[in-house]
Amino acid sequence: MVYEIVKFGDPVLEKPATPVTVFDDELKKLVEDMFESMYAAHGVGLAAPQIGISRRVAVIDVTFKEDPEAKIVLVNPEIIHTEGRLTSNEGCLSLPEFREKVTRPRSVTARAQDVKGKTIEVTGDDLLARALVHETDHLDGKLYISYISALKRDMMKRKIRKLVKQGEW
Repeated sequence: MVYEIVKFGDPVLEKPATPVTVFDDELKKLVEDMFESMYAAHGVGLAAPQIGISRRVAVIDVTFKEDPEAKIVLVNPEIIHTEGRLTSNEGCLSLPEFREKVTRPRSVTARAQDVKGKTIEVTGDDLLARALVHETDHLDGKLYISYISALKRDMMKRKIRKLVKQGEW
């Protein structure tokens, strides 16, 4: 099932998500639906709050379906190590059409659980590192725009308010 992506302005995006404690078929189905929704929206990462579900679950595929082995499921993730810095354009499915330069760690290690509840560690560089931090931030109720200047953030919010008034957001 493809879920609609929740856009900036929805309160679910700005609240920490609830930890997952039950690892069952419902969670597996949610993960499958999240991958389907992410691919339908042409993204490389998706957190459950972005589809209106406040649970600490995220999916990532920086190859966008090219390598089935590259699919990553993170349940209750936490970033345990970062290294270096990399500034690059970043976007978000919940902020369509907007991209800004954001500085993130160049290398990241996240500890999480898989869909069965087993503890895993995922280490990534560059785009994968960015996706790991970006999706974990979503689960903490934080969007990438909190890392850009107040001026750029205010301009973006003004544009969004205008789009809302026009019924286009």
